[in-house]
Amino acid sequence: MLNYLLKRKEQIEEPVQQTFATVTEAVSDIYKKKILPLEEHYDFHKFHSSPLCDADFKAKPMVIVVGQYSTGKTSFLQYLLECDFPGMRIGPEPTTDNFVVLMHGDREGSIPGNALIMDADRQFRTLSRFGNTFLSRLQCSLLPSPVLEAVTFVDTPGILSGEKQRSSRGYDFVGVLEWFASRVDRIILLFDAHKLDISDEFRSAIGALKGNDDKIRIVLNKADKISPQQLMRVYGALMWYLGKVLDTPEVARVYVGSFWDKQLQNDELRKLFESETQDLFDDLQKLPGESAVRKLNELIKRTRSAIVHAYIISYVKKSMPSIFGKGKAKQHAIKDLGSIYTSIQRDHFISPGDFPDREKMQEKLKEFDFSKFHSLNVELIEDVEMALRSEIPVLLDKLQQEEQAKQGTTATKICGGAFTQDVASPFTRGFNEGIQAGSNIPGQWIVAENIESYDKLFKTMKPVNGKITGVDAAAHMRKSKLPRHTLGRIWKLSDIDDDGMLDAEEFALAMYLVDLKLKGHELPETLPRHLVPPTKRSTDHQVPAVKRSPDVYRVERAFNNPNKFGASDRDD
Repeated sequence: MLNYLLKRKEQIEEPVQQTFATVTEAVSDIYKKKILPLEEHYDFHKFHSSPLCDADFKAKPMVIVVGQYSTGKTSFLQYLLECDFPGMRIGPEPTTDNFVVLMHGDREGSIPGNALIMDADRQFRTLSRFGNTFLSRLQCSLLPSPVLEAVTFVDTPGILSGEKQRSSRGYDFVGVLEWFASRVDRIILLFDAHKLDISDEFRSAIGALKGNDDKIRIVLNKADKISPQQLMRVYGALMWYLGKVLDTPEVARVYVGSFWDKQLQNDELRKLFESETQDLFDDLQKLPGESAVRKLNELIKRTRSAIVHAYIISYVKKSMPSIFGKGKAKQHAIKDLGSIYTSIQRDHFISPGDFPDREKMQEKLKEFDFSKFHSLNVELIEDVEMALRSEIPVLLDKLQQEEQAKQGTTATKICGGAFTQDVASPFTRGFNEGIQAGSNIPGQWIVAENIESYDKLFKTMKPVNGKITGVDAAAHMRKSKLPRHTLGRIWKLSDIDDDGMLDAEEFALAMYLVDLKLKGHELPETLPRHLVPPTKRSTDHQVPAVKRSPDVYRVERAFNNPNKFGASDRDD
């Protein structure tokens, strides 16, 4: 026993000796050597997810689009790619009846499902368990789109209503969704603003996504076809429906827009749609840079589930009699599964959230012969726990270093298609708005448009030698009711010569920035050249740097501690 404990201690303390080219390869090696043996020993793959392969760890980020028929799923993907793809069919009736995987290829083409699962370089081999009926409905469309160089998309069949449609598919549709949900990086649930009812199959499909709530993004499509008043009501109704279906305490974020390249029918909310679209694009843009971290996170989550599964299987195995009464003991164990969960939770200090759904587990257990289960193998579990304690943290540190090295490169961005960033274009997001207003006209100072009102207000504060004190300016700026730290930022941007006082142009600039902030725009970190007063622009296009005077610190105290200033400070 002592030799065994010493051996285990050496294994725990021994660092990872093998060298890998990337962290992804190291993660794959840990899975195959430590975690996969535990999964196979306790039939984890028959109860939960299929085993992972090398292609799963090397795969690009994957996004699946799910929704009822005619919600615009295929049009949404066409909008992102800005091109058609093989197998694309668009219409008001249920058109897409296949799972279409969109991947990058040098030439346009398609790969049928049966051929796709035989490709060891792609992550779809374990889909073979769903049978030929499903594989005949699976295809991979290849096209040379720059978008697909960074991410893979999956188009899904439109979800119908009624028992006949569910039973006539001929394969486990919900099971396929569960397979994809466990492997994708984002799940986009698409809703039509005209059809918010959630059918029985759609409800089951959403149930299949349980446990992947952090991946789900909800999109309300075709919002331009209704008026703003109707949109408000539709949005409220959708939130009510989602509250009944999604079993989460948080309110889901809903992206509202019209994701196609056709003319907007009601463009009163154009800016809202553009902002929502950009927010969704920004979320998708994070995927390439976060892919490796997500894979590691998913592996940790899967490992915890495998450990809990091992405890459950070994527990029910222990409860079986040696010879007689096995059937009765099996029925009792299944019925009393809740108590088994409680015992395992107490004995092994496991969180209740790590246990699988009890009802689903009870249904699965009915299919197995408990006498063929394995007893608890402490060494297998310790190997896995050792990997979680010592090897995974080391890889996480190395992964962060890899991600930092990739920052700013094309490897962390989605390029092309609808993700193309137009530089110096009138249609770029934020062009000539907010802090960028006036930047497109050389020589114009946008603040001058309201200079008369600013000058009038400036004169009421009785400037001395053409300037007002910071204390007087602060007293007036506080009337905006903006937070002190925000007013402090505005002051630092406006006091260009850094003398603790404001002349007429600096005061006008300060009031302009206050108005911008009150309208909801963000302040810049540094003052753009087009906002610098013309008389203070130097020939090298830089704001002149002046030594900070003692008055500057007095003004900063005025913003932070207004009650501490007395008459003597105001008289200076």
